[in-house]
Amino acid sequence: MNKPSRNRTRTQFNLRNRMLMVGVGLGLCAVTLVGRAAYVQLINNDFYQREGEARFLRDVPIPTSRGMITDRNGEPVAVSTPVASIWVNPQELLRAPERIPELARALSLPVDELTTKLTQKADKEFMYLRRRINPDVAEQVVALKIPGVFSQREFRRYYPQGEAMAHVLGFTNIDDLGQEGLELAFDEWLRGKPGAKRVIRDRKGAIVESIDLVRPAEPGKDLTLSIDRRIQFLAMRELRNAVTTNKAAGGSIVIMDVATGEVMAMANLPTYNPNSVSGATPDTRRNRAVTDLVEPGSTMKPLTIATALQNHVVTPDTIIDTNPGYMSLGRYTIRDVPRNNGVLNVTGVITRSSNIGAAKIVARIPDQTFYDSVRGFGYGVAPNSGFPGESAGVVARPGSPSWYGTTKTTMSYGYGLSVTPLQIAQAYSALANGGQVIQPTFIKGQRNEARQVIDPEVAREVVRMMETVVTNGGAKQAAILGYHVAGKTGTARKNGPNGYERGHYNLLFAGVVPATNPRYAAVIVVNDPQGSLQYGGLVSAPVFHHVMEGTLRLMDVPPDDIQSWLAAQAAGKVGGKPGSSAAPLPIPQDPDEAPNATAEFDAALPTAVAPTPAATEVRQ
Repeated sequence: MNKPSRNRTRTQFNLRNRMLMVGVGLGLCAVTLVGRAAYVQLINNDFYQREGEARFLRDVPIPTSRGMITDRNGEPVAVSTPVASIWVNPQELLRAPERIPELARALSLPVDELTTKLTQKADKEFMYLRRRINPDVAEQVVALKIPGVFSQREFRRYYPQGEAMAHVLGFTNIDDLGQEGLELAFDEWLRGKPGAKRVIRDRKGAIVESIDLVRPAEPGKDLTLSIDRRIQFLAMRELRNAVTTNKAAGGSIVIMDVATGEVMAMANLPTYNPNSVSGATPDTRRNRAVTDLVEPGSTMKPLTIATALQNHVVTPDTIIDTNPGYMSLGRYTIRDVPRNNGVLNVTGVITRSSNIGAAKIVARIPDQTFYDSVRGFGYGVAPNSGFPGESAGVVARPGSPSWYGTTKTTMSYGYGLSVTPLQIAQAYSALANGGQVIQPTFIKGQRNEARQVIDPEVAREVVRMMETVVTNGGAKQAAILGYHVAGKTGTARKNGPNGYERGHYNLLFAGVVPATNPRYAAVIVVNDPQGSLQYGGLVSAPVFHHVMEGTLRLMDVPPDDIQSWLAAQAAGKVGGKPGSSAAPLPIPQDPDEAPNATAEFDAALPTAVAPTPAATEVRQ
């Protein structure tokens, strides 16, 4: 009878305990959850804050403009203009494939091509669709509100002078980084530093709010060049005329301020459009005035004479017998073209451009002395102008395997060594400024240290000698009315894979003006002309005349030969002011002014090969 009562009591006791245990357990859980929540949200919330921000906060780059490049007068020659790029999140766009054709039409892209690109990048969150387009076009594309499609502000380089300054400036790539020329040389200075800002994006990637400026953008620094765009235009125009008229393969021109080493103009042909580089070949993009080597030909003779005068082995009046107009040099025959010059003084050697005279003069100079002098003028040494890829040239060293018994002799009149047009301009600037070699520069106001290589009086004497080349020699085409001009022509046979080639020449003229107080040196090289004129005095010298005539007028350089201009004006031959020509320069017909073509074709060939006695350099 009592047994059921004990079971009922046990059941009631167990239920009560169990309920209590459950209540305690639930209470502990609640306390734990509340504590955890308080810990996470109030005490240790950094981790979850970071995770949340990672899904909504983004650091967005702030693009910065590249520094502007101006010419010496402050005129822009390279500027950055704002553009836009369209990019897409492939993952998001592929979730709305029906919008892909609409996007393709807006960007003028084939639908299949766009679909393929998106599919290939399906695991990515970023892909460019179009770079550097008109911002208005980009805004229209974004306005379509296609999922995952956004625009990004960028900058694109623009070159107002186009082809004229292409080789000096170079260009930038699609990311606005310098690739060639001064854009590459001063890339770090010009490009600046992009900034960054922190923004909140919604789930579609659109910016909802800007939170913080992480790093301000620093625009690139401006660069002022020594180049004068007006002189640059003149140089390119006249070089193009000469190259076109004479059916040449190309050409180069360099103009330098002799007192500072500043490059006032530098142009090359063939050239390219830096605003549309995609169609340009590496050959057209090369700055030939800085990178390409030529044998200087007779433009070397003033340096030979300067070395001889400096070392007191001759004076300006020393007599040099060039009879009978040719001399043997190993298996070569050196010949004065087009005639035997007979007995000359040292000045006459330059006036008549006598190869025999230069060879006999250099024979009096020790090998090492001559080599040191040539190197002193900057040949065989990189100019260190700061321009990328500049060549040092090639000058054989006495005692080296490349120094032969005839090397010094051939070097005396411009063969057996290779230099760039910039190096020739540097050497002639040294003759013009009193014997100081100054490192060339493309930056206005940069003053490099001058290095004295010859005595000032020797330099002035050589310049006076070079005046006779323009007044009485083969460079009458370089004359500028109202100014004394000093210079030297050169016609150098081109060296090919099988030796010196018939009918292929580099035609040179190097000169300084005004000769009595030199301001500028200029070098013109016309490469491989195939027209009727094959002489530096008739092809390159007129380029000097036209370019430097305009340069002197633009730079307001006072005339140093006013009497000749007044005489010409009185005779009714000219009007205006000094430096203004009345008509194109005539082509001289005097045999003494134009070398014999047949003799020139045989230049620099061994006697055993040439059909007639050979000359290693044409007299110009």
